[in-house]
Amino acid sequence: MISRHWTGLAKAEHADEYVEHLQRDTFPAIRRLAGFVTASILRRTAPEGVEFLIFTNWQSLDAIRGFAGDNVDAAVVPDAVRRMMVRYDRTVRHFEIVD
Repeated sequence: MISRHWTGLAKAEHADEYVEHLQRDTFPAIRRLAGFVTASILRRTAPEGVEFLIFTNWQSLDAIRGFAGDNVDAAVVPDAVRRMMVRYDRTVRHFEIVD
């Protein structure tokens, strides 16, 4: 299995809206994709806003291609989310789940 990690710093006034976006739009959509396993939202308050670390777990890199396209390292950040962010990763990190 592969764990896909992305971080973004949301404007404080948009932090809850971002969580709602993930729960209402992103997670239901990726749950329908073959090879998706699970997703998690981690958050912490930072001086410039609210930092998020998003983990999604997949059966394989091929499964991730169904979400991210051919460039699996590219972050998938919709325009609506970009407007909520102070800054965000343009690429993601993938880790093989060992245990």
